[in-house]
Amino acid sequence: MDARPAVDDAALGREALSVLDANWTGTATVPAPGLYPHQWSWDSAFVAMGLARHRPERSRAELLSLLAGQWATGMVPHIVFHTPEAYFPGPSVWRSHDHDAAPRVLTSGLTAPPVHGLALWWIYRHTGDVEFVRRAFPSLVAQHRYLAAARDLGGGGLAAIVHPWESGMDDSPAWDQPLAALPEIRYGYRNLDLDERHPDSDHDRYVWLALRYRDAGYRAEYLREDHPFAVECPLFNGIWLASCQALAELAPLVRADPAPHAERAERIRSGLLERLWDGCFYARDLRTDRLIPVCTVGGFGPLLDPWLPAEHVGALVDVLQSARFMGATGYPVPSCEIRASQFDRTRYWRGPSWVNTNWLLRRAASVHGLGPLRDQLTGGTLRLVRQAGFRECFDPFDGSGRGCRDFSWSAALTLDLLADNVGT
Repeated sequence: MDARPAVDDAALGREALSVLDANWTGTATVPAPGLYPHQWSWDSAFVAMGLARHRPERSRAELLSLLAGQWATGMVPHIVFHTPEAYFPGPSVWRSHDHDAAPRVLTSGLTAPPVHGLALWWIYRHTGDVEFVRRAFPSLVAQHRYLAAARDLGGGGLAAIVHPWESGMDDSPAWDQPLAALPEIRYGYRNLDLDERHPDSDHDRYVWLALRYRDAGYRAEYLREDHPFAVECPLFNGIWLASCQALAELAPLVRADPAPHAERAERIRSGLLERLWDGCFYARDLRTDRLIPVCTVGGFGPLLDPWLPAEHVGALVDVLQSARFMGATGYPVPSCEIRASQFDRTRYWRGPSWVNTNWLLRRAASVHGLGPLRDQLTGGTLRLVRQAGFRECFDPFDGSGRGCRDFSWSAALTLDLLADNVGT
């Protein structure tokens, strides 16, 4: 297990800021040096929230840098390429420059969990910067319109992801069944680091899905009619609902009507309960119209909704604290229920704990007034980074660090946890 000398909160905060300074390119914060050399969408939203109380100018610049990659359709891409550093799949694969709706900056053609509305609200909450809200608000309205218009493939008010990369939880076992229905593809692509960190993954199928979407011109009609991967993810939609509520709260600051955002949140809530609930929230494969029977950390995403019915909140918290998840591990929160056959404490999103999902669940505990759960998530997450550093993810049993070192959202969200710990 990774271990390091004990550090106090002040020293931990300084370390976190040092990591974020080292990962700042002058334009955006990369997730980690080396492996992730560009700007990732939901990573940047977490960085912006973590910096809101410490480097507010950087926090605002982070979000605006990402929104510079927004397409005319309203789609916020999951990667923005601000630097020429090599990465696969890079701009030559996505070919965003071939599409009239794409911005001048090079981007991917996929989107990511829309946490950005919550990030804008978070920045406003801690800075009071109304002018920044006025500047960013229209972009996020356009993002939500895109999701409602182009991604409600099931017709029930939920947004569908059309690629595992859009979930943020790339190798989650929630995608195993829809991926297994795809053709066996072998491109011969090999990346030694990825092979080591993602053994037996479906990366060839990931590339194949991306190329199909690209070659169809990134058209919404293609997604609805022909694209073979379409899944309603509870985490993606729980985050979208929270961002809708954030825009409803921010709307009066820009003299906009909050009603459309509140109504969209209600529609998402109804869709989650009607389409994804079965004792817990599960992803739905739209191509088979069946729930995918594995419970992951994504199944707790709808807890971000303060108006989720109390009986559903209670049931979810019982599962979260049971031996299926936190009740059997030393640290919060395993990314897959540990009794599942797909659970693997060593593989990305199949077992390890992540600071960002811990932070989201801590936020969910706060909105429901679950103080002991909030404190448990706070303390457990800080224990992870104190003993193993700002790693990409962690073993949920012994707390050892896995994946990249000096990972930006781990550092940024630690800053936010520390700020709450000292009452600021």
